[in-house]
Amino acid sequence: MDKQTLLYPNEKHIANLKQLTFGGDNAEAYWSFDDKQLVFQANNEKWGTECDQIYIMSPNDPLTASSTHPLVSTGKGRTTCSYFMPGNESVIYASTHLDSEDCPPTPPTREDKKYVWPIYSSFDIFTADLEGNILKQLTDEPGYDAEATLNPAGDLIVFTSIRSGDLELYTMKIDGSDVKQVTTGLGYDGGAFFSPDGTKLIFRASRPQTEAEIKEYKDLLSEGLVMPTKMELYVCNVDGSDLKQITTLGNANWAPFFHPSGEKVIFASNHKSKRGFPFNLFMINLDGTGLEQITFDDTFDSFPMFSYDGKKLVFASNRNNGGTRDTNLFLADWVE
Repeated sequence: MDKQTLLYPNEKHIANLKQLTFGGDNAEAYWSFDDKQLVFQANNEKWGTECDQIYIMSPNDPLTASSTHPLVSTGKGRTTCSYFMPGNESVIYASTHLDSEDCPPTPPTREDKKYVWPIYSSFDIFTADLEGNILKQLTDEPGYDAEATLNPAGDLIVFTSIRSGDLELYTMKIDGSDVKQVTTGLGYDGGAFFSPDGTKLIFRASRPQTEAEIKEYKDLLSEGLVMPTKMELYVCNVDGSDLKQITTLGNANWAPFFHPSGEKVIFASNHKSKRGFPFNLFMINLDGTGLEQITFDDTFDSFPMFSYDGKKLVFASNRNNGGTRDTNLFLADWVE
């Protein structure tokens, strides 16, 4: 790796790479509609957090290891999946703070050693101003509601909910009204984003097929868990029609985001790995052709998002962390 640029060889699509955070666990950084701010989730002992909370930053300000950022969540419970609301003066995120001010427990290591994610039933979706004041609670159904993002027009939200008994995608207006179910297939549908023209959704999904896979999925879900090690990418219209599977790569393909052209998606994958790491960023056409590797890290790159003007890419990475487990945010100029 070039110490001056933080770039690995062959990373021809990114230039002028800049590190934005310096320690802790930082991920899911998403642009404001005017491309001037980022909202992200972080767990950093130096900032007094015990589990993920939501912060904002200006990526154009000088940033160092001692930089701190405004907290826009309550600082209570666990939060996830933030996004800017129209006007860039408020954000949406999911939080467990109504259930308990404490961080919810992380799942213990399983006897079968399988890697699982918790699906906390106490997650609900809220909006807050940039001073951290809750403006509105948008969901109040029993069970998991999270992973909310907005369309480019800023008038529709997509999110994941277990209200049907399975983890499906839903849309709602930005005031929480007019909730519509988008997906119906058995499996975990999540991490959805809108296309640049607002007509399509790209998302990750697990689709258990065999009797054993279906039983395992349902058993884990009953424990509030999912196993994210087998996921592929799907695209559909906002109403759920014209559903198509884009990838058949195996392992975990996730964190997809539309290329500014609307004709390709960038995503994270470990399909080249026998088990676990590394994860790198890849790009693929909507018809599943033209797979191209974008990053060449030896551990973890994920959560890519293009700026609304299409000129910048922000993503999370384990690069340049001094051999620690720190995950930091990086900003790059996008090169076609």
